[in-house]
Amino acid sequence: MLKIAVLVSGGGTNLQAIIDGIHDKTITNTEIKVVISNNAGAYALERAKNNGIDAVCISPKNFESREVFNDALLEKIDEYGVDLIVLAGFLVKIPEKLVEKYAGKIINIHPSLIPSFCGVGYYGLKVHEAALARGVKVTGATVHYVDSGMDTGPIILQKAVYVEDGDTPEILQKRVMEQAEWKILPQAINMIANQKA
Repeated sequence: MLKIAVLVSGGGTNLQAIIDGIHDKTITNTEIKVVISNNAGAYALERAKNNGIDAVCISPKNFESREVFNDALLEKIDEYGVDLIVLAGFLVKIPEKLVEKYAGKIINIHPSLIPSFCGVGYYGLKVHEAALARGVKVTGATVHYVDSGMDTGPIILQKAVYVEDGDTPEILQKRVMEQAEWKILPQAINMIANQKA
């Protein structure tokens, strides 16, 4: 059984896709042990509670330094004895010591086809604004392993999504979530749970 921690900052729609995948058995051999957010008001924490999953807020604002926060985050994850950490819209830089300790055991979903529109500064709507500004005809999402760089780890899955005339960043963001993110993140977790990734 693959025990996972899901780290989120906002609404938790990707978390919901994972929860749904476990419920409908498109994800097998997997259990969400804990959902951790840096944002006490994140709706993702409600989603976790509504599904009987431990929901924890660990915010850098509540610690005297980033170092102390990093230690607290690592300690909390360690408590749950997880096999995989899933970054599902977690807008906090992952501490180096966490990346080292869980090398090859952290995955991230990014709302573009890496290597396009990724790295420092590319998150949330900013990714879709950049894609539209560049005039790309195809965008999408990528699930990748996390390494010490920003969006530089090995790619597990990608799914393309067409850009349509009249797209705004918000419309494109919604389509990329629905057509790509909510499909490939559960798929990647299932592959890892069943030794296929």
